[in-house]
Order: sequence, then structure tokens, then C-alpha cells
Amino acid sequence: MSEIEPSVLLFAGPFAVRGSCSYSLRLAEHLSAYGLRSTLACPDAGRVEPERRRELQIREFSHLQLPLWGCVVVRMMLQQLKLDPPDLIHIQSRNVAHHGMWLARELKRPFVLTMHDYLQPWERLAIDRRWCRRIIAVSESVKRDLMRRTGLPDDLITVIHSGVDTNERKNELSVLGTDRVPVVGAAGPLEEVKGFPFFLSAAARVLAQGRDVEFVIAGAGPEESKLRRLALDLKIDSRVTFVPNLLEFGEAIAAMDIFCLPSLQQGIGTIMLEAMALGRPVIATRVGGVDRVIRNDETGFLVPPSNSTEMADRIMELLDSPDKARSIGRAGRLEVEREFSVNQMVSRTAELYREILDRKEPVVETESAIIQHAR
Repeated sequence: MSEIEPSVLLFAGPFAVRGSCSYSLRLAEHLSAYGLRSTLACPDAGRVEPERRRELQIREFSHLQLPLWGCVVVRMMLQQLKLDPPDLIHIQSRNVAHHGMWLARELKRPFVLTMHDYLQPWERLAIDRRWCRRIIAVSESVKRDLMRRTGLPDDLITVIHSGVDTNERKNELSVLGTDRVPVVGAAGPLEEVKGFPFFLSAAARVLAQGRDVEFVIAGAGPEESKLRRLALDLKIDSRVTFVPNLLEFGEAIAAMDIFCLPSLQQGIGTIMLEAMALGRPVIATRVGGVDRVIRNDETGFLVPPSNSTEMADRIMELLDSPDKARSIGRAGRLEVEREFSVNQMVSRTAELYREILDRKEPVVETESAIIQHAR
């Protein structure tokens, strides 16, 4: 290795308000503290605050995600990268894996791929074993599922939990304060797998008990119109506020007293970690890697997926016991500080980069391994 700091290309998809995008931004912000130069490249960073975009010097390659134009754009990107090629490419999600692996082959550079969640039954994933040095899974659950369904070897997959900022603290006494109406919220991309209909059904059950509560859904996505119609059908639309125009979730979460994660499938739950870092008591479904974070009735509540009745019961339990809600919020925050800080995530990731670059692993002779899943 030369004295010049190793460089890493963080290759990401279009930015949206979701945990996997926060992951990329946090790596870009903190890697320099570990002696690594990083460049963050993506098709569209319009959802990132302009000042933050300038500070990180994000390189946008418009239309990269389009089927036809993408092939042209990625070749233009290659020509630019050849002028100062990275030492390592970190593909930020499987949604951009095809282009990322092509760049690795053309530049003859090793790559790392992060898996934030689970492969769907119909997905076909091809891993180029010639240049792949490691796959990062955000939880043991994601790793186990990936190994079971693909046959990838254990030593190719490293678990590095997603991390969140733990420096900012909101006044925990504001949780369920007596001077205002309680706010119960959920946040994330509005997609079917995130289970928001069950959150709305739980809200309807709480309101049916005569509770004076406001509910919030923060986020945008393809299910938004359906969720708005459901709120109307449940006759709770006057007590449910949708907040779709966000750059990040922090302010929305800080306005909540109780945070709910109703997901049907979840790798680790980065947005949930953000809520815990702010001292908000969490009610989450027992799916994926969530129980690695939540210890039931200690650092949060765990409920079965699709069970709006139990979620409603846990919401009312916290509403009736503000001291318990604050105690769970404190315990959750301490858990995140110990196990899921952004510094731990970046430190372990930087250590992995250096291990790969220092070892100069030999090129695997097999050009590619195609991992195919039956429909």
C-alpha cells in the first residue's frame, strides 16, 4: 500500500428517505476519520439537503437506473473513474449490484456488496466471485437467509449492523408529557412489506377506546394512496397525519411519543434505531433482525406481525404508564449507544476494507456464480 489514503467508491441507487440511504450517507461522512478517501456516486441525490450534498461532494449520474440509458451512463461513468480509479468499490445495495459489478470488472477492482434485507422469491441475483471479496449483511437474520437460499459460503458474508447517530438527545421527559395530546407514529418507505395497514388498524382500535391520541405516518412510497383510503374507510382520517415531504426522519420521530414498526419483513430496522436513539419507546413486530435489537418489555415491545390487536394493546399500555414508556425509551437509547452507533458501523466497515486491500486476495478463477431463485 502506498502512503496515499486508500480510496473507496460508494456506489448507491437514487436517494430516498429510507434506512439504506442513510447508511450510505453516514459512511460518506465518517470514513475520512479512518484514513480512507470516499466518493459517493448515485443516479439522483435530490432528496439530500443541498448543503450536505456539497459537503460530501456527491457525484450524480442521471438516468443511471433507467434500463436503456443506464448502460450508456455507466460507460460514461467508467471513463471518468479511469482517470482516478478507486481501490475498492462498495456497492450499497443489491438494487445497483449489476452496474456496480460491471464497473468492478472493467476497472479490475475488488468489490463489497451490502445486503440490507431479504431476497424476494422471484429474484435472480448474480454474484461475480472473480471480484467479490465480501458481502455485508446488516443482521444475522439476513445472513442466515442469504446462505440458506443461495449456498454462499459463511466466510464470504460478514455481519455489520447498521448504525445511527447517538449524539443528539431529545428531552426524555417530553415523552407523553401532560401538556399536549400524545402522538404515536410510524415512519419509513410506504411499501407493502412495511405493514402500515396494521398500524392504521391498531390506531383505529386505540381510538375506538375513546383515547385522545394523534397518529402520524412519515414517509412516501407506492402505498400512500391506499393508506390514505384505508384511514378514510376506518373513519380515523381526522386523527391521522401523513408527512410525505421529508428529507430525513429525525424531526418527525422527535415529534412522536411512541414509535411503531409494523413491518412484515425487516433486515434490522434503521429507522427504529433512530427512534430508540432519541429515547422513544418502540413497539415492533418480531420479524427478521428486530429481536437482535429489542428485548421484549425491556428495550421495547415485540408483537407478532400482522397483529393490530396486540399492537393496539401495547400502545395503550404505554399511554397508561408514562413512567414505563420513558424507562423503556431510556433502555432502548442505551442499547443503541452500546451496540448500534454509527461509529461502530463505520469502524468495522473501514476495518473490513483494509483487510481486503491489505490481503490482496488472489482473483477467483470462476468468472461468476449465478444464484437463482425459483419463482
